[in-house]
Amino acid sequence: MSDAPGRILDAPGTVLDAHIHTVRGAADSSLKPEELLDEARRIGLTGLNISEHDRVWEGYDWKEFADQAAPIYMSRGMEVSTDMGHVIVFGVDQYMQGMRSAEKLRVIADEIGAFITVAHPFRHFFDPVTFLRQGKEPFDMDPDEAAEKMRVFQVVHGIEAGNGGNTHRENVFAYKVAQILNKPITGGSDAHSTSGIGTYTTVFPEKLESREQTVELLHSGKTVVYEGLNVGEFKLFAPDNEA
Repeated sequence: MSDAPGRILDAPGTVLDAHIHTVRGAADSSLKPEELLDEARRIGLTGLNISEHDRVWEGYDWKEFADQAAPIYMSRGMEVSTDMGHVIVFGVDQYMQGMRSAEKLRVIADEIGAFITVAHPFRHFFDPVTFLRQGKEPFDMDPDEAAEKMRVFQVVHGIEAGNGGNTHRENVFAYKVAQILNKPITGGSDAHSTSGIGTYTTVFPEKLESREQTVELLHSGKTVVYEGLNVGEFKLFAPDNEA
């Protein structure tokens, strides 16, 4: 629980915003790295996964920034645009040929010891106008059907159950699909500015100290998603408990 931004009470392990974009690697972001750190410290984040679009920071820049961020744990990730939608990769040093194919991305991730989670899988799915503009039929699956029929969920290791750019309904639907498939879940703000950082976070049961440990814990399914850190209402995202 948290009674005010910047103060986390009894938060287990590492509280990591797993989906962040900065001006260093996202043309649509206005978030400067120094602003990210200031806000992360203000609200009490203890971990950040920088997930630029289809690229990662250069090694020297990354080390310098990670040193500057300490004691906040820094994870170098990437949001990859694939043929099955956007996928967050944890534990990657560079963009590799073939990553546009989600199937190939899974093979690469397994080879290098990375973890991939589908990002905001149901964004705009409940907005029929958006679907019509894209020339698609309205989405009419329930969570069980989506879990069975949408191939992306068989390809990825995990599912982003909490995304700050989604509606509550979209996040709840993703959470339910993850529960059906018994997939690990992640949460992140998808922030492109200081607004919303910490909206959703991935909480680890241990203090993170290495890439290998991060990936191992993600694969283990021991992560949980929390919401509301940005507004001082740090609580478990648990749609199962909703009336």
